[in-house]
Amino acid sequence: MADIETFFDLSSPWTRIAFHNLRGLAGEMGVTVHWRPFLVGGVFNAVNDSVYAMRADMDAPKSRHQTRWIHEWAAVAGLPMKFPSEHHPVKSILPMRACCCLEDDQPALETFAEACFDAYFREGRNLDDPEVIAAIADALGHDGRGLVEQTADPAIKARLRENTDEAIARGAYGSPTIFVGDALYFGNDQLPLVRRALEIRGERPAK
Repeated sequence: MADIETFFDLSSPWTRIAFHNLRGLAGEMGVTVHWRPFLVGGVFNAVNDSVYAMRADMDAPKSRHQTRWIHEWAAVAGLPMKFPSEHHPVKSILPMRACCCLEDDQPALETFAEACFDAYFREGRNLDDPEVIAAIADALGHDGRGLVEQTADPAIKARLRENTDEAIARGAYGSPTIFVGDALYFGNDQLPLVRRALEIRGERPAK
């Protein structure tokens, strides 16, 4: 059983930063992460639709500060961050279904997700474009066209819905949603709390 369970959506800049930092944390502490693709738009629609009002006014103080904080956190992590790009907010159904295709092979999913994050937040490419997803997969040694075709499989569509529904039922309201046991943590800035929770659970002696 994984020590950390993380529901994630590729469209989220906070998730891009947390994904990078959580991988480092897991490696440092010698724990495993189970990556769970879900659709953050589905979460917003169900329990957090106020996010749409904030997006409608990107000049509002909260929006301006959050954009600045995203870039500052990315700089702390050493990550290039092209945000917002012309594709923001990207429709993430296609790339998240592609992630679901790889969910049973966690190393492949992690590598694919990292490449997608780079494509979107470093290079400004459109993850809603099947050709982009296929090219990313091809570059990693997968059958890109086959992966895109697999996203139309009813079983893959159902898995994305089920992952999203499960996250909502467990209390998720955005991406990334991180679980250590039954304890929920949200976002990049709560990773110190994730570390503390792991230490308390005995994964590593507290310093």
